Amino acid sequence: MKGNLIIISSPSGGGKGTLIREILKIVPNIGYSVSMTTRQIRDGEVDGKDYFFVTKDEFLDAIGRDEFIEFAEVHGNFYGTSVKQVEAEILKGNDVILEIDVQGAAIVRKKMPASVAIFILPPSFEVLKARLTARNTETAENLALRLRNSYDEVNQFEHFDYVVINNEIEPAVNDLKSVIFAERLKRDRQTDTIQGILDSFDVSKF
Repeated sequence: MKGNLIIISSPSGGGKGTLIREILKIVPNIGYSVSMTTRQIRDGEVDGKDYFFVTKDEFLDAIGRDEFIEFAEVHGNFYGTSVKQVEAEILKGNDVILEIDVQGAAIVRKKMPASVAIFILPPSFEVLKARLTARNTETAENLALRLRNSYDEVNQFEHFDYVVINNEIEPAVNDLKSVIFAERLKRDRQTDTIQGILDSFDVSKF
């Protein structure tokens, strides 16, 4: 059985990264698609684990080689998702989490309609603003840009299959975990397994 591609998106500062890290600890048979980006590495991030950090020229070369399911420019930086990495994990039967902005999510949903799209919504604008400010990773100009863009981003929720409100980490992680397990149990995702069970029934002798 193939795995699911799980799109997780939110406005900047919505907390999707924190929730994903918790999910990767507690949910079996799930992996993370490491995107390529041209933005600067932040303190605590690891190249090849959080992102593949590249120059703009390297990113443009990858576009020319058609290496991405999608790519987008967000807040002045490029982000892209590797076709090969995602497909390899899904064929192994593993779910793959794709942490992505709303622009990229729209492209992936169109190209891969069987994907599961989950939107992480902050409980309020004030909480979002506080989280972005506390992160202390942005210049004043970039912070203002992210806050200006946040209204348009949160209104993309209607294009997603599920919405998880990230007020407190533990309940939000539990909600996200429930969605992932429920998707694995959908009838059309278990066709081969179900057929094998049906084939084991030999009632002709009764």
